[in-house]
Amino acid sequence: MDPNQHQPPSGGRTPSPLPPPLPANGHEGDFMVDGWRVFKIMAEFVSGFEVMADAGPAVSVFGSTRVAEGSGEYLQARRIGGLLAEEGLAVVTGGGPGVMEAANRGAQEAGGSSIGFNIKLPNQQTPNSYIDPGRLVGFQYFFVRKVMFLKYSQAFIALPGGFGTLDEVSEAITLIQTGKSARFPVILVGKSYWDGLYRWICDTMLRDHGFISPSDLGFIYLVDTPEEVLPIIRTFYPEGYSLNF
Repeated sequence: MDPNQHQPPSGGRTPSPLPPPLPANGHEGDFMVDGWRVFKIMAEFVSGFEVMADAGPAVSVFGSTRVAEGSGEYLQARRIGGLLAEEGLAVVTGGGPGVMEAANRGAQEAGGSSIGFNIKLPNQQTPNSYIDPGRLVGFQYFFVRKVMFLKYSQAFIALPGGFGTLDEVSEAITLIQTGKSARFPVILVGKSYWDGLYRWICDTMLRDHGFISPSDLGFIYLVDTPEEVLPIIRTFYPEGYSLNF
């Protein structure tokens, strides 16, 4: 027998093979820590649940981070935040600048509850300064943050924004359409901005291809002014507010 060949230990047992080496791509530990990552995900859910436990009915406001203070979109979001707060609704945003800052600011100025669900990004989105103490939650995982928005919101209000805004709106519509969430109003503020998308949904997706049903559009609203928002929400909940799932 080749003396260099590995010999089994006494007792005839063959040692267990070592796991194959992981690729040297800078993520060698990812496979080993996935089990522990579950606890980080759980912790983010718990943090969100604790913040929202006594928040009461809430509305989430979305829009571009690139909106400048004093612009039309900023002033509209600020007004919407104030109107929601006066109605007794907590205002929830992504906690960042632009439209999010404006909505949080309006809620605070009106004496309402102002909540921020911030996300940790490579470019480090900085939380705005109009979030109530103890009402800022930082998330690493987008999907956990999305659950928080969807679970507690009585409405989604979207002002002009980019891919992030479009993502939140389309996911809400999908979950409502598939019955994974209770129906709630999705209100798009700024007809000149959103009308092209809405026309494409109606004409191409619905009329030309039949990929959706007319009822799938029954909770989507296009408005131009902050004052149009609250009547939609009130009409949608004649028997009071409840969690979506």
